[in-house]
Amino acid sequence: MAKSRDLSRSRALGAKVIYAALKILKDAGGELPSKEVIARIPQTVQFDSWDQETYEKSGYVRWTSILHFFSIDCIKAGFLVKKKGVWFLTKEGEAALDLGERGLLEAATKAYRDWKKKMGESVADEKSLEEPIIEKGARAREITLEEVEQMALDGLRKYVEAKTPYEVQDLVAALLRGMGYHTPFVAPRGKDGGIDVVAYQDPLGTTVPRIKVQIKHRESLASVNEIRELMGLLQKDGDVGIFVSTNGFTGDAKAAARSSHVHVELIDFERFITLWQEFYPRLTDEDKAKLPLRAVYFLAPEE
Repeated sequence: MAKSRDLSRSRALGAKVIYAALKILKDAGGELPSKEVIARIPQTVQFDSWDQETYEKSGYVRWTSILHFFSIDCIKAGFLVKKKGVWFLTKEGEAALDLGERGLLEAATKAYRDWKKKMGESVADEKSLEEPIIEKGARAREITLEEVEQMALDGLRKYVEAKTPYEVQDLVAALLRGMGYHTPFVAPRGKDGGIDVVAYQDPLGTTVPRIKVQIKHRESLASVNEIRELMGLLQKDGDVGIFVSTNGFTGDAKAAARSSHVHVELIDFERFITLWQEFYPRLTDEDKAKLPLRAVYFLAPEE
C-alpha cells in the first residue's frame, strides 16, 4: 500500500480491510451476507495482535469495528449498499478497487466528509482519527443499528431453520393470507406434485393471477433445474410461480427466473422476513404465532 506510513494506524488498517471486503464482494459476484464477508477477510489479510485486540467498552474486535466504521464512508461514496444483513458492491465500488487500498479509503472518506458538510455538521480532522472517534458520532449510530439488525436477523434465521419443511409451508401460507390471498391448498405430508401452496385472489380462484408456490427448506441453494421444474408446472394463463428458498438461489437460478417467459418470483430468507415484517399487522393472531415479532425503535441514522 503506497505511503501507508503517512496514515494513522487505524486508517492503515481501515484501508486494508475495506479494500479486502470490496474485493471479496467482487469475487463473489457482487453480494454476500455481511457475516460471510467478515469471515473471509482473515483469509486475505494478515492481522497482528493489535488488529485483533478487543475493545473493552464494546467487546468488539478492533479490525471488525474499523471495517464497520469505514463501511459507512463507502456507503456515502456509493461504493457499497447494505440491506437486511447483505452487502452489495456497486459498479462504482468495483471501479474504486482500481484506486488501490489507500486510494479507495481516501475516496470513501472524502465522500463522507462532503456529506457531513452538506448536512451542516462539523467534520473531524481525519488525520487525528484513532479509537475514541470510532465509537462516536453518526457513523457509530449507523454501526449500532446495523449490528442490532444483524442480531435480529440471525435470531429469526435460527428460529426458522429449526422448523420442519411442513412448518415453513405453513409460514409461507400465512404470509400469503396476510397479503390478502386465499390459500385453499397447503400440501399435506407425502407426494404433492411439486406444488406446496396454492393461493387465489378470491375464494374460488376465478381471478388471475393464480399463485403456485414451491418451497425448499434446506442448507443448499435452490438450483436452476428446480426453477425450471416450477416453470413447467405453470400451465394455465394467469398462473404465477413463487419459489421460496430459505437458503437462497444459485446465480443461474436467478438468471433463469429473470429471463423466463412465465412469471416466477424468487423469495429468499431475507426477502421473506421483509415481507413478514411488512404484512405482520394484517396477520391473524394464529398466524402471527407462527413467527412472532416485536418492534424495537432506535434513533435513525442520518440520511
